[in-house]
Amino acid sequence: MGDKVLVETIKGIVAAARSGEMDAAFAGYRALFSGPAFTGYDEQDRRQALRIMVHAKGVPDPPSPAMIEAHRAALGPLTALASASGDPADQEMLGMCLVVVGEPERAGEVFRAALAVERERNLQSDLCGALMKRVSML
Repeated sequence: MGDKVLVETIKGIVAAARSGEMDAAFAGYRALFSGPAFTGYDEQDRRQALRIMVHAKGVPDPPSPAMIEAHRAALGPLTALASASGDPADQEMLGMCLVVVGEPERAGEVFRAALAVERERNLQSDLCGALMKRVSML
């Protein structure tokens, strides 16, 4: 990540999560992703910030209200990234957010579309395996 403000924001969010303050961390993500400045960051920086939250380990199960709202805030930026890039990894993150916010049917559509693209690119990739697993779980 290149933007100093974004880096410091993510560091603060990650520090809150590591100290067990998950609701505060998710509130930070929600504010970041729904704020007007987020769309102005470099595409790779936005992708990395989203990836940190979406692929985080040790999150509550079932999702807390704060977690759901943070993932809901990520839907817009992820939809924009996935549409612009066509990257199956972006689509996977979008599908994961849809699962968290309670839209499994839509998530399944997104996962299947990503899987079709990734199968064409590299049938043996780790992402292809992960997407097949996600589709089978819905």
